[in-house]
Amino acid sequence: MELNLNKIKQAKKNIESVARKTPLFYSSTFSKVSGYEVYLKCEDKQKTGSFKLRGAYNKIVSLSEEERNKGVIASSAGNHAQGVAYGATAFGIKSTIVMPNTAPQAKVKATKGYGAEVVQFGEVYDECYGKALELQEKTGATFVHPFNDVDVMAGQGTIALEILEELPDADAILVPIGGGGLISGIATAAKSINPDIKIIGIQPNIIASTKASLEKGEIVTVPGAKSLADGISVKTPGDKTFEYIKKYVDEVVTVSEDEIAYGIFQLMERGKLVAEGAGASTIAALLANKINIKGKKVVSVISGGNIDIAMISKIISRELILLKRRIRFTVELKDRVGEFEDVMGNIVSVGGNIVKVRQDTNWNEKGLDFASVTFEIELQTEEQGNELMNILKNKGYNIKSDSL
Repeated sequence: MELNLNKIKQAKKNIESVARKTPLFYSSTFSKVSGYEVYLKCEDKQKTGSFKLRGAYNKIVSLSEEERNKGVIASSAGNHAQGVAYGATAFGIKSTIVMPNTAPQAKVKATKGYGAEVVQFGEVYDECYGKALELQEKTGATFVHPFNDVDVMAGQGTIALEILEELPDADAILVPIGGGGLISGIATAAKSINPDIKIIGIQPNIIASTKASLEKGEIVTVPGAKSLADGISVKTPGDKTFEYIKKYVDEVVTVSEDEIAYGIFQLMERGKLVAEGAGASTIAALLANKINIKGKKVVSVISGGNIDIAMISKIISRELILLKRRIRFTVELKDRVGEFEDVMGNIVSVGGNIVKVRQDTNWNEKGLDFASVTFEIELQTEEQGNELMNILKNKGYNIKSDSL
């Protein structure tokens, strides 16, 4: 079967009773920072928290009664798992999902919550894919591929239909790439409607299998490194998706793990959106100046928002430290009334928020009249931290900056 605009339009009809039409909105913040006219297509607001519901549900709709009776099986880092589980349960079909051992627990729990039996195996998608095929042979269940399937690609392509209905003059769409199902569907639909629109794929540079395959002119497998963008950590692109990528995708660029983390942080702080690594990769590319289409209307597909709360906490702490908005310093205080209060007052005066305070109870070489107190504080800008250090030093305090 060939993927084409008609098939994608039919997929839209197939899923319209289940899939949400997700928001597309202009971001003045990211437009100002990047120099583009930036629009965010928020698939993190989709049911199950990801675009994957579209393709999975469209595939399940197309199954025969015999196939449905045998159940379905899939392998996934998490988002496709939830889409398949949701769709299967809606049709009263048994579903088994093989997920990596490294899959975020939020995704594992959600998949079970949608009614699937979850088997965890391997470190990345490709390893659990092999396990799923083993189980398929034993059970006879229908395998629902996360990307290398025309019905799945057609479901994902409905995103492009929604984008161009609202923003027909869009100049480019930025799309995360893992196995290629999302970008194949979006590129096929968008290019069929507007051949001049640019489709740019984004991959983590530590597992950029599609970019490597395009450069060689054939599908290649790259070593399996686990990216913060776990949803697009795929060692080998699909053979079906690769054909559409070669035909319709204009460029594939890569982003580093630091850039992905910064994208997640910026989407939270400036965009008020919670995105997983794959979902933030498109904004990461914009903020890192990886896209050369200045002055154009750019749609950034935020493909999903399924990220562990613990990971969010790590990213926030890390980015605050890197941006020097969380600092730690030790100040030597005389043991007299008002010294501690004075330092606290100066921290507050520059807009600082005290996170931790610790007094060193060890012997101070200057004697019992002195104590070292360590402060860990959060600020809104690096400049506030510099201002605080200058204030304290000008008052004669002995300050030592500590690394976090």
